[in-house]
Order: sequence, then structure tokens, then C-alpha cells
Amino acid sequence: MRILLAEDEKALSKVLVTILEKNGYSVDPVYNGEDALDYLRSGNYDAAVLDIMMPKRDGISVLTEARREGNQIPILMLTAKAEIDDRVRGLDSGANDYLPKPFDTKELLARIRAMTRTQTAADTKLRMGNVTLDRSTLELATPTGSFRLANKEFQMMEFFLSNPHHVISSERFMEKIWGYDSDAEINVVWVYISYLRKKLAALHANVEIRASRNAGYSLEETV
Repeated sequence: MRILLAEDEKALSKVLVTILEKNGYSVDPVYNGEDALDYLRSGNYDAAVLDIMMPKRDGISVLTEARREGNQIPILMLTAKAEIDDRVRGLDSGANDYLPKPFDTKELLARIRAMTRTQTAADTKLRMGNVTLDRSTLELATPTGSFRLANKEFQMMEFFLSNPHHVISSERFMEKIWGYDSDAEINVVWVYISYLRKKLAALHANVEIRASRNAGYSLEETV
């Protein structure tokens, strides 16, 4: 799951990115409201966390414009303000939840899980062939065994299992998992494909990652 984090306090943003990534999320941090709105317009996110007090454009303005444009992804608002009127304003503008600073990171994670639960409740476990991917534990399993996947491995496998038989380009993997501002080279996609192929082989999976020349990769059942 990819999250947009719009928080102008860079020290706090760095801590939150680390915590979210350790919990299986892919995160793009931005530090002002204009960038937040531009990134949201990409349609590349499953959820967003927006600070209300940001330079260039405040979080409420970003939220209001995103909703006006038809973007309905779950959005959690963060703010140092704790007054009831501010909470009401955020919720009335289309926020799914509201968390005043300071907050415990465990509560932040719980609120993100809660607001995205309608998206994932029915498919906590993704399946294809004899392979199961547990989104709650990051565990890839078959009847012969299991591996707990590293963050990027999990996100790639989740992307494959959410789009079975669809060819996904390396560029799309880069956008979805590494993000627009990543310094990673595009060949990192092949490296992680190799990791996943080895794990699927070790688990005697009856699905495989196939390459389509000059197009990308797809997850297919073996004959």
C-alpha cells in the first residue's frame, strides 16, 4: 500500500517514513501543500496523511481540492491544533479521520489501518494457485513453507497478486513502489524480481513471474 505523507516538519516526516516503511507501507514524503496536491493528482496512492499547517497551501485546501476533483482515497489529517472547530472543519471537508499532535505512532498506524480497512478487509490474504500472501504479516506461503518478505519484496508481490495475468512495466513498478523522487536505477526492479523468483521456486509455487519482451512482467500459473 502506497501512502502520501505531507508534513513540513522534516525531522518528524523522516521518523514517520521510517515507521511506516517498517510496517509494510511505501511512502512518498512531501513538505508543502502544492506538492501534496500535485502528487495526489497522479492517482498513485492508496491513502494520504496531510498536515493542516503547511507552506504554500494548507492541508484543508489540499483536501478540499482533491475531493472536488473526485479523488476519494482515505485521507487522515494531522495538526497541532486540537480545537473542536478545527476537527469539524477537516471532517466536513472530506477527511476520513483526524489526529492532533503530539500523537503516539501506534495510534497513527491504527488509524491508517482503520481508514483503509474497507479496501483490505475482504482480502487480507491474496491468493493465486497454491500461493498466499498475508498482508498483515508480510508472509508469502505455500503448503510447503513460507517466507516473511522484506518491504519492497512484499510490495512487489502484492502488486502482482492484485493484478494477476496483467503485464506490469518496470516503469510502473518504479512509480508505485520506489516513488517519483527515488534515486534508485530502474534495474532495481529486475533485482527484486530475481529475489521473488527464487523464493517462489524454493516454496514450490505453481505460479511464476514471466517476462514479456519490452513490456514488463506478469504473474502466471505454471502449466
